[in-house]
Amino acid sequence: MSMVSIVMATYNGEKYVAEQIDSILASTVKNMELYIYDDGSKDGTVPILKQYESLYPDQVHVYQNKENLGVTMNFLKAICRTTADYIMLCDQDDVWKPDKIAVTLKRMRHMEGQAGSEVPIAVFTDAEVVDAELKMIESSFFKASRLNPGKTELPRLLMENKLIGCTVMINSALRKIIAGHNLPKKAKFHDGWIALIAASLGKIGYVDQTTLLYRQHGSNVVGNTGFLSYVKDRIMTLPRQKESLKILQLQAEEFLAIYNKVLEEENRITINRFANLGKVNFIKRRIYILRYGYLKTGIIRNVGLLLIA
Repeated sequence: MSMVSIVMATYNGEKYVAEQIDSILASTVKNMELYIYDDGSKDGTVPILKQYESLYPDQVHVYQNKENLGVTMNFLKAICRTTADYIMLCDQDDVWKPDKIAVTLKRMRHMEGQAGSEVPIAVFTDAEVVDAELKMIESSFFKASRLNPGKTELPRLLMENKLIGCTVMINSALRKIIAGHNLPKKAKFHDGWIALIAASLGKIGYVDQTTLLYRQHGSNVVGNTGFLSYVKDRIMTLPRQKESLKILQLQAEEFLAIYNKVLEEENRITINRFANLGKVNFIKRRIYILRYGYLKTGIIRNVGLLLIA
C-alpha cells in the first residue's frame, strides 16, 4: 500500500490534465498513488486518463462517477475510499513542484510526532499564482489575496476558509472522521469543510512555502482574485454577499448536526452561535462577530462584513 494517496477530481480537463499528472509523477516522493475520479467529462479527459492508467498501472487509477456529483461531493467521496496513511487533494489544471509531497509530509509527520497520529490533522501550503501558460502572476496566493494563513482558529474558519484545497494534505485520522459520518449536503466547498473538521476536532498546520503553480484561467471553479477586484466585487454584489454569509451559517448548522456527538462543548457552542447569527438582532449580531472572533482578514473585509451582516 502506498504511503500517500493523491485524490484528483476531473471534469472536462483535457487541456491541462496531462501536464498536471506528469508533474505528480515527477515527485521526489515515489511511495504514492494517484486516484482520479472523473465527474462525467464530455471532452477528451477520460481517454487521456486511461492512457496514463495503462502506462502507470501501479500508480495511476481512474474511476468514472455514474452521475455528476459536483466538485465538493466528488472530493469528499473520493477521500472516503482511500486507505493510505496520508491523503493529498489535487486539481486537474495545476502543476506540482517536485518536492510538494515531501515538504507537506515533513510538516505532517512533525505534527503527528507532537500530537499523535490519532489526532485529525490538515496541513496546507502557499501557492504561486500563474496564468494559463504558467507565467507568474503573483509569487504568493496569500499575499496577493491579502489573506492571513496563520489565522486558522475555528471562529475565523467558520467565516473565512484559508486552506487552498489543492495544497492540502490530511492524515488517516481526519479521513476516518469524514468517512465515519454522513457527508454534508450544504458544505460550501470540500476544503472549507476539511478545515472545520481539523480546527474543531484536531489541528491545522501551515507551511509558508509555495508547493505548486496555481493556474488561473476562464474555466476555474475557484481561483485567485486581486485585492482591488475583491473590493469592487463586494461593493457591486452586496445581495450576493449576504447570501454567501447565509450559506456559511447553513454550513455551520449542518456541521453541528453531523459532528455534534464528537465535538467538545466549547467548540459546539462556537459553531452553534455562528449558525444562529441570523436569528439575533442587528446590534447583537455585530457584537457576537467582534466578541467571539467571527472575522475575516483585514480591516476592509471586516468593515464590509459588519455592513452586510
